[in-house]
Amino acid sequence: MRILITGGAGMLGRKLTRRLVERGRLRAESIDAIDLVDLVEAPVDSGLCATHAADLSRSGVAEALVSLRPDVVFHLAGVVSGEAEADFDKGMRVNLDGTRQLFDALRLAPGAPRVVYTSSIAVFGAPFPDPIPDDFHPTPLTSYGTQKLIGEALLADYSRRGFLDGVGIRLPTVSVRPGSPNAAASSFFSGIIREPLAGREATLPVSPDVRHSHASPRAAVGFLVHAAELDTSRLGPRRNLTMPGVSVTVAEQIEALGRVAGPAVVDLIREEADPVVAAIVAGWPERFDAVRAGSLGFEADGSYDDIIRAYVEDDLGAC
Repeated sequence: MRILITGGAGMLGRKLTRRLVERGRLRAESIDAIDLVDLVEAPVDSGLCATHAADLSRSGVAEALVSLRPDVVFHLAGVVSGEAEADFDKGMRVNLDGTRQLFDALRLAPGAPRVVYTSSIAVFGAPFPDPIPDDFHPTPLTSYGTQKLIGEALLADYSRRGFLDGVGIRLPTVSVRPGSPNAAASSFFSGIIREPLAGREATLPVSPDVRHSHASPRAAVGFLVHAAELDTSRLGPRRNLTMPGVSVTVAEQIEALGRVAGPAVVDLIREEADPVVAAIVAGWPERFDAVRAGSLGFEADGSYDDIIRAYVEDDLGAC
């Protein structure tokens, strides 16, 4: 089996690659090769992996990658929420044009590989019921959410026509993310945990009452692998799924940090309002009743304490 991962140099791409190399198998087949594409070369430490530094939105790039004949494609590449809102053209080029280039290259190639597409809960816009059910209509209130929703529609239609076999997974905010902060408006959700655990001060730009849904990187990679192995005959035409997550307020995140690491760590968090970030986050969903994903075997973290512990176990020593 050959696997293609777009966005392979990113955090989820690297963690997914590590999980696949450790497993050695996917869909009951041995993994023979993993191709990683990103704007920069992905760090690799396995002979199974090959890296490709390329811009998926540029003409001919998707066709060259698809000519490698992947059996499974994980499409993770994208511009994050805050960046897509600040630079409309870049968001459209990467999130929409790059996705369309990839799907069209797959459409014109032989076969119909499994495609796992990372969407986002940003496809939903306020006002929301609480919790949000699986049949709630997506009405994004950001450019990022709009771009992701268009990708979902393309995935479903290309699957309907037999060009590919797609599964779209709407990820909750992934926290705690290792490394440096990124341009996502949601970056502070990880920052208020990651920075204090490293002994550094963190800024909280929104009210502690803000509620949001989270998944650890460990759980998110689990979603990706499960989507690749899922029997898609169970999906019917509704190819996009909202993933389960842990819904907590920022105050509850901080309380969990105190339980795991102690009050001195919590004291490193400083409130400093940012109206731009607050306005973006105000339009995001808070809590989902992800019954459909649960019935299909997708598993969330048990609690936000578990999310912090997963970060400590998997990433803290490497920071």
